[in-house]
Amino acid sequence: MAEDDPQNDSDEALLDEAHDDIPERFTGDHPISIRGLKNCFGEQTIHEDLDLDVNRGEILGVVGGSGTGKSVLMRSIIGLQIPDDGTIEVFGNDITAAEPDEVIGVRNRWGVLFQGGALFSTLTVGENVQVPLKQYYPELSQKLLNEISRYKVVMTGLPEEAAAKFPNELSGGMRKRAGLARALALDPELLFLDEPTAGLDPIGAAKFDELLRELTDTLGLTVFLITHDLDTLYAICDRVAVLADKHVVAVGTIPELLETEHPWIQEYFNGPRSRAAAATNERQSDAAAEGSGKALDKPQGAQA
Repeated sequence: MAEDDPQNDSDEALLDEAHDDIPERFTGDHPISIRGLKNCFGEQTIHEDLDLDVNRGEILGVVGGSGTGKSVLMRSIIGLQIPDDGTIEVFGNDITAAEPDEVIGVRNRWGVLFQGGALFSTLTVGENVQVPLKQYYPELSQKLLNEISRYKVVMTGLPEEAAAKFPNELSGGMRKRAGLARALALDPELLFLDEPTAGLDPIGAAKFDELLRELTDTLGLTVFLITHDLDTLYAICDRVAVLADKHVVAVGTIPELLETEHPWIQEYFNGPRSRAAAATNERQSDAAAEGSGKALDKPQGAQA
């Protein structure tokens, strides 16, 4: 009879200890709450008196013209940009006033997918996924790190063997999924994505959207999604926040935004590209409803 592996016992003990240290999931209404945010670069003011609440469990799309500071806003929330004024609360913690050590317990509860995936080119996909795990849980054995990274890779729709590949061996869509796997490494409650479908063909972008919606619903994520992809906004976003005039000028569902009179919103959502995206989303919704109806009408025991 084979003896128990001491390493397995050690890993289980470490996982139990890590599980005990994990705070309870946030149950409030707004995991992100921003008030009076101001960001400046020299004499140029990017944001001023910016307010925003992100609802728990939603996919919030963030849009705006070039130079409105969409990425700057995200960087402010995750601590890469120090605002000039205002407060940013994440899970009820004011991270703008907290000490660096105090923010660590908040940062390991979010994941980030930057533009292009931002993978380390000299590391394999699996090693990229392991980076945040090693940062927050350095005691984990390499065996367990490999198992977790393979699981995250498969979770994002990549084949298991992709874990051994380097980023330059992957297609653009696969690199985005690999970056998403790394963002999910710590089982976050919050997920930040900056233009995740940029550079993908329409089919690849649609599949990524479907994956994100499925993961959000399955894992109970709250998603902060910067995008200019109108198909994405119509297909998966619960609400959309519009940046203009140095602050959030409107936030709501697309039908609600269409009722506002702001000129940028009207031009953006009433243009030909938006009408095409709306029509595509309507056709897909009708097809999904029709397929669901046929499945319900099928007699029990009938073959698919």
